[in-house]
Amino acid sequence: MPASAHQSRSALAAALAAGALVLGLAGCGGEGEAARDSAATPAESDKKITVYSGRSENLVKPLLERFTQQTGIAVEARYAGTAAMASQLLEEGDRSPADAFFAQDAGALGAVAKKGMFAPLDPDVVAKVPAPYRAKSGEWVGVTARSRVLVYNPDLVPAAQLPATVFDLTKPEWKGKVGVAPTNASFQAFVTAIVVQHGEAKAKEFLAGLKANDPQVRDGNAPIVEEVDTGKLAVGLVNHYYLGEISKEQGKTPEAMKAKLHFFPNGDTGALVNVAGVGVLKSAAQDPDVRAFVDYLLGTDAQAYFAEQTFEYPVVAGVAAPAYVPPLTSLTAPAVDLNDLDQLEATIALIKQSGLVP
Repeated sequence: MPASAHQSRSALAAALAAGALVLGLAGCGGEGEAARDSAATPAESDKKITVYSGRSENLVKPLLERFTQQTGIAVEARYAGTAAMASQLLEEGDRSPADAFFAQDAGALGAVAKKGMFAPLDPDVVAKVPAPYRAKSGEWVGVTARSRVLVYNPDLVPAAQLPATVFDLTKPEWKGKVGVAPTNASFQAFVTAIVVQHGEAKAKEFLAGLKANDPQVRDGNAPIVEEVDTGKLAVGLVNHYYLGEISKEQGKTPEAMKAKLHFFPNGDTGALVNVAGVGVLKSAAQDPDVRAFVDYLLGTDAQAYFAEQTFEYPVVAGVAAPAYVPPLTSLTAPAVDLNDLDQLEATIALIKQSGLVP
């Protein structure tokens, strides 16, 4: 298969090798000649910014090019897995050349914010995004939302037999039938949500039960959706937008795919709604070019791009969601504060202890 957007989404294995396990443990860097002036005085526009992107180049580069075309502001983007990029920010501290961090999930944003590296965003920027999808402190905002789902093949699992809760997947009837991607950031955020909602003991119990039930481990969400669509797998735990991505690659509509999406009901942890979002480094707090970038991400053009090209949920009012998913406001997401998904290194350790990751 040719290289595609979905292959980059699932690259946390590389992030682990790059030192993601030290996330949250790395220092914020020392002061010195390389440290940039972070005085809270308005800066002159120099028409260039540096963005650390935990989102893949295939997904983000076209949008950054549109931003440059519309504003004249050049973007130097550095790409890596979200966990690896967050770890790099923490290692660099106040020596970092980054102006903004565009992350794949709230946990990485929270980890960087916890170390005091983000500047509070202007209240009028924060107000554009509903409260569940932004930091309480105003230090980061969601740009798009995605729901965890169970993708299933109705020829193998009739809708009437779908599990009522994600925790049912550890039962004997699901042995060998469930695809998972434990090195993927979205799976890790989901496990963190179990800890937040139900406690660490429940998360350990679920991971142990899943491991004992012969899960079909894949290196990303996209292969799971592809195998469910062809009938090689019965079900899989993924994010909702992968069905859109795979259908686009195959020249189909999502509705024409054999694979279907099951949104877990009743606030189940399996229906976690997470965000990709952006935070601004303190050193760039007064940079008008960085403010223009954040405004652009929350504007109609970028929000429509994500809905139409990457099949994610817009978080700003007035932009329609992808047609094949229910409205964001109708989802019964679990009562989990995204600000609490900042314990990434502890979650990775839990997953490794379960044996899902070698």
